Amino acid sequence: MQYQIQGGNLPVVICTMEQGERMITERGSMSWMSPNMLMETKGGGMGKALGRMFSGEALFQNIYTAQGGRGLIAFASSFPGEIRAVQIAPGREMIVQKRSFLASQESVQLSVHFQKRFSGGLLGGEGFIMQRLSGQGVAFIEIDGSAVEYHLQPGQSMIVDTGYLAAMDATCTLDVVTVPGVKNALFGGEGIFNTRVTGPGNIILQTMPITQVAQSLIPYMPTSSN
Repeated sequence: MQYQIQGGNLPVVICTMEQGERMITERGSMSWMSPNMLMETKGGGMGKALGRMFSGEALFQNIYTAQGGRGLIAFASSFPGEIRAVQIAPGREMIVQKRSFLASQESVQLSVHFQKRFSGGLLGGEGFIMQRLSGQGVAFIEIDGSAVEYHLQPGQSMIVDTGYLAAMDATCTLDVVTVPGVKNALFGGEGIFNTRVTGPGNIILQTMPITQVAQSLIPYMPTSSN
């Protein structure tokens, strides 16, 4: 499989596949494809389907297979930002926010990831459930806005506001810290809790979380009058 990411801030990844190669996606992300791409919808068993539902994804996966020669398929981002290609391999698993998975080679496995620290999952901004990418192959993830990447050494941490963590290596851990000071927490506009990500491993932060954009637009939305 070969791929190109085009489109600038409104990106699309265009994949060229050899006969028999397969791609998977879960959110109806296919934008265009050549006529010889065969689509199949599979659930992968009730347990896996329910796990995807709890992680914020669809119950079923769409599998696209190139038949009778080389095939082409494109997956577009659902929000202005970036598409990142990440190489997944044994020992190089990645944890991503629940809506960032776009598509991958079939050899990449997508599963539910529960935070080891319960408080970190409930209060850290990305919910108790995230997603784990494992197996072997290339996966494509969506970044809201621009991506900023850091490599954390063992024990090194970064404090992240709600929603700005897009992805991290599976070797990183999440915890929750409270904003110090009552005035800061109540009147500082940053909320009560932040997420602390601790290395070792790489983290990918995003500059324009869709949740923040939605909150910014609320004051400008028309209200119904009685």
